[in-house]
Amino acid sequence: MSSDEPNPAADPERPISQADFDRIQASEEFVELRRRFRTFAFPMTVAFVAWYFLYVLLSTYAVGFMSIPLLGEINVGMAMGLAQFVTTFGLTWLYVRHANRNLDPLAERLRNELEGKA
Repeated sequence: MSSDEPNPAADPERPISQADFDRIQASEEFVELRRRFRTFAFPMTVAFVAWYFLYVLLSTYAVGFMSIPLLGEINVGMAMGLAQFVTTFGLTWLYVRHANRNLDPLAERLRNELEGKA
């Protein structure tokens, strides 16, 4: 927001209006926040869903491959199943790191502007 524009949210007692939300949503900062989120979330979602369906399809149609022993009683299928959990935690960690570095600071600025703390 430029210095010559009045800050409609400057009064902390004033409820936030739909016009305030519309103004923030139309801002370049909000567009950037959405872009940052989407450039991380969409590719990671596609990758994880593809990895999950690969596991399901191999479990259904490649039983021989999934039955190959790797270490003692652990076979390829079990290793891939456990890797699903590892992948879930890994993606969660990556998202939290991405959000802390790239999303949260910008979201905090937008929230402060909306609430009149900017």
